[in-house]
Amino acid sequence: MADSMFQQAIDFINREADLLDHKAYAEWLGLWERDGKYVVPVDIHATDFANTLNFAYDDHAMREMRVARLKNGESVSSEAQEGTVRSLSRFRLLDEDQASIRLRCAMFLSEVRLAKPLLYPANVEYRLTKTAEGLRLDTKVVRLINAGHHLNTVAFIF
Repeated sequence: MADSMFQQAIDFINREADLLDHKAYAEWLGLWERDGKYVVPVDIHATDFANTLNFAYDDHAMREMRVARLKNGESVSSEAQEGTVRSLSRFRLLDEDQASIRLRCAMFLSEVRLAKPLLYPANVEYRLTKTAEGLRLDTKVVRLINAGHHLNTVAFIF
């Protein structure tokens, strides 16, 4: 059963990446538990996200605002953003119980901005809630390997 749930979780995460790469933001928002958190910490070793600096620490309302800015072109850099491709690998089960499954994977997010390719490597941790309707995103923590260095203005969701 655990292997089956692990594969379902991998499939869910791959679907989430595909939705983001194809800018299916409304569908992406529908993957989330209402009280879920989307976190991109500045310090990749941070664990207390509420009390540390983050590039993103989004609850439901902030995720909706982020999506609205991307869709409406209100993001300063969104006009230059030509697209993203996420490549996910090295999935590892961290924990599972009756209510949730937690796993980590490697992500390489490639972006093309003004005809220049950019790469954002990260370790991403997910906590997915098990519901009668299927898995739902509860927590997504994107630990960008280059977070301590200069990051170009990003106009997408990691």
